[in-house]
Amino acid sequence: MKAGRFLYYLLLSLLFTACSRDSTNRNPYLPEIGFRYEINLNLPQYSLLDSTGNPVYIGSTGVGIRGAFVMNIGFDQYMAFEASCPNHIPNNCSTLQLTSQTVHCDCDDYEYSLFTGQMLNRPDDGDRYYDLLYYRAVRSGNSVIISN
Repeated sequence: MKAGRFLYYLLLSLLFTACSRDSTNRNPYLPEIGFRYEINLNLPQYSLLDSTGNPVYIGSTGVGIRGAFVMNIGFDQYMAFEASCPNHIPNNCSTLQLTSQTVHCDCDDYEYSLFTGQMLNRPDDGDRYYDLLYYRAVRSGNSVIISN
């Protein structure tokens, strides 16, 4: 009986120590919106996605908050990011503007890489800044499916 009780407490203590709190810091400015959108690579408006390093803006209703930027990063891998600045509540100047392989926010000139989603000109003032909100992007045949 003592061995059974000891084993019970041991397993219970392992269970509590194995569980951890989710330490992911969610972006407080951008709500998480569930969606699924299929990009047909045979259509001319998406022909840029055939080549590495050419981003395309998807502004269709129901795609993210303000749309999404999708880019072929090579080897049939794609990245997709929210088109609203991650460091502002969506407003009239927070839709990101495409500049080659980066996007920038007109509100305060923050710049982000579409290869990684990272902020390129992060201020060194001790405040918390967020990188682009990532959306899943998977190639399936002649389509790229982006979703959250």
